This record gives sequence, structure tokens and C-alpha cells, in this order.
Amino acid sequence: MKKILIANRGAAAARILRAAQALGLRSVAVYSEADADLPYVGQADESFCIGPAPARASYLNQDLLLEVMARCGADALHPGYGFLSENAQFARRVEEAGHCFIGPSSKWIDVLGNKASARELMQRHGLQAGGSTGILPRDDMATVRQAAQALGYPVLIKPAGGGGGIGMIPVHDPQSLSGCWERASGMAEKAFANPALYLERFVPSPRHIEFQFLADRFGNVLSLFERDCSTQRRYQKVIEEAPAPAIDRQAVAGMAERLSAILGEIGYDVIGTVEMLYTPDSGFSFLEVNTRLQVEHAISEAVTGVDIVQAQIRLAAGEKLSSVISGQPAVAGHAIEARVYAEDPVRFLPSPGVLKTFELPQPRPGLRIETGYAQGNRISSHYDPMVAKVIAHAADRAAAIRELSGALGGMRIEGIKSNIPMILQVLASERFQAGVMTVDGLQEVISTESVKELA
Repeated sequence: MKKILIANRGAAAARILRAAQALGLRSVAVYSEADADLPYVGQADESFCIGPAPARASYLNQDLLLEVMARCGADALHPGYGFLSENAQFARRVEEAGHCFIGPSSKWIDVLGNKASARELMQRHGLQAGGSTGILPRDDMATVRQAAQALGYPVLIKPAGGGGGIGMIPVHDPQSLSGCWERASGMAEKAFANPALYLERFVPSPRHIEFQFLADRFGNVLSLFERDCSTQRRYQKVIEEAPAPAIDRQAVAGMAERLSAILGEIGYDVIGTVEMLYTPDSGFSFLEVNTRLQVEHAISEAVTGVDIVQAQIRLAAGEKLSSVISGQPAVAGHAIEARVYAEDPVRFLPSPGVLKTFELPQPRPGLRIETGYAQGNRISSHYDPMVAKVIAHAADRAAAIRELSGALGGMRIEGIKSNIPMILQVLASERFQAGVMTVDGLQEVISTESVKELA
């Protein structure tokens, strides 16, 4: 492997570029017309415009991405997260063209990147999973209604491909099902070029715990422990931390060991995250497998010292796990990540516009900021509104919360609205401080009037 095409944008592209440079690999950035001025585009060894702003005409254009690969002579492609990162057809096309797809083999994206078939496979290996259906016909509402009735309301509509909470819609009664189904399908098709949906039984007030794994193509699997991603807004993660607080460590370690054994048994490779729901009464329940790099990978990097993106590249290139990472890492300290979005902190509406001021805290030990933007850049309405990820790492959780709060409070963003006031209120809340947030807990700790004052 000598040259990597980075088939993504924003913070994901900037992060992959940094890993490629650290490994001495040449890099190729692709960008839409809306992203032409973003800093990483000029930092890559080569860059190519791949079309207008809409994702379907640019970042989801498989033919054009493969054409750019052939034109520039890249021998590998990193999909980042979102877009085509869990599109098995695209991964297979990259492989069939003789290139390396920097992710799991296409067969695993096909089986596990599809959330419905992933549940079936994991249930066969003995994992508990809540009720769900297979993929349901897009235009046959009679079948969809029957499936929802069989599960029992409330149900959750979920896209079979993709992630990030996009297209996930809870439905509490039969009257709402048709409209929600149509809306979810349209969102999934726009974001992932895959409109397929399935239904899942809605679990009230769980915690969202996920387990990070690396694997080689020789049957070896390594656990990089767990992350707690329970602080969410409309199923979109906002704050993540590692390790998970206020939870039985023996139960967590046992689940990590069990998942490692399953992934090794089936021959899974390169990188993956197994997401679970957790309640004190019922324990862990399988949710899905993310067959890609996660947005929140940085907190696992912070507590283990492992560069996950570099490891992903090397494992995809065929290296053995033992040559990439020496032994089982240990957890050191506590790390918390906040996702800073261009959105109104009270109404949560997107706030696209120009970053007239974008001043970040000075780098220091224990503080890391990932972004694809610089002052003067425009936050486009065509993409996810995440502006930056702010990661704090300290000796203990309380110190990490203080470091993250201080860093967020020191950021100056003008020209757009951001969700920083809301994040600061959540970090200061009694519920977050106690480490017992659930996926529906964020709204409960937000006081609209207090957020207005902070904003």
C-alpha cells in the first residue's frame, strides 16, 4: 500500500489524512464543490473535485470515486464513517477493481453492516437481542403494519445500513406508522443510498454501551474495551466516554470476552464495534455491529494509547495483529468526547453558515480537537452539521469532565449557532455527573431557559 484515497469529508477526512501521513503513505482527498476550501483538501498530496454539493452527486457517487482511484493510481480507499463506509456493494467494487478497501472484507459488511442480518447471526451465537424483523418491503405497508403489530407498540424504525441515528424513528401507535416509515426510508436513501428499513422493539430508558474491536485476517481479535454512548439526542450521539461509568466491571469484561470469541469464531476482520443496550434488570442486549471506524474512536485511543486509524490501515493491508499492537492494552484514565454541532442549542435546528470566528483552545496534554474546518469556512446544509469533536483525557472521570467543560467554554464560534451551551449544561447535571445517563436522559436534564441564558 502506497497511496490512499480518502472517500469522506470534514473531521473524518482530516483524521484519516493525519494517519496516512504518519504511516508515510501518499494521500488523495476528494471534495464536493461545497468543500473546496476546507483545510485538509490542500494538505493532501493530491485532491480531486467529485461534483456538486448534494451527497448523491459526490460522496455517494460510486462510479466517480472508482474513476478517481484509477486516474490517480491509488491502491487503497478509506471510507471513513457515514456515506459509503458500510455499503457492501461499494466495498466489493473496490476489491474487484484490485484495490484495498480499508475496512472489513465486503462479505462482513454485507452480513453485519446490514443490521437485520447481523441480529440474526448474533442470536445464532447466543447473544440476547430484543425483538426485531428482517428487512421489510418499502412499499407494502400492510406487511409493515402486520410486523409492527406482531412486535407490539412502541416500535423503532431503523435503516438496515448506515448509522449516526439517521432514519431512526420511534412509533408509538399504528396511526403514525405510515408517515414515519416513508420519512425514514427517504432519510436512509439520501444519507446512505440504501432505503431498506426494519423494525425493532422499542426499549425504554436503556444505556448504550459499545465494544471496540480490531482483528487481522488470520483469526486474531483484540478488544479495545467499551464506550458509553448513552447521551444522545434523537438517537444521535452527543457525548461519549470510556470506560463506561457506574456499571459492573465484571459484567462488562465478560461481555467483551464473549464478543471477542464470537468475532474470532466467525473470522471477522480489520475493525468493528458491537453496540449493545444495557439495563440493570436485563443486562446486555445486542443492538448492531458497525463495520467501520466510529466517530467516537478517539476516546478509545486516549485510554488505550492505540492509534485505531493507523491500526485499521495496517490490518486492511494484511498485517498480523501482533505486529500492529504488542499485547493487550490496558485502560489508563478516563476520556470524554463532545460533538460540537452547528445547530440551535434550544430548538436543535441546523445552523449552516460561515464560521466568521472559529477559535479553539491551545493544544495541551489531555485535550484533543478533531475538525475539518477553519475560520472562514462555510458549514454546508448538505451534510451532517458536526463542526468538531472535543476530547478530554484525564486521570479520572471528574477531572475529564472539568477539562472538557473548560475547553468547550474556551471555544469562540461566531457566524453560526452551536450546541455548546447544551453540552455544558449536560456535563454539569447531577445525572451526568453520577454516570447514569440513558439514551432518553438528555432531554430530561436540559432546562430550556437555562440553555437560552448560556446561549
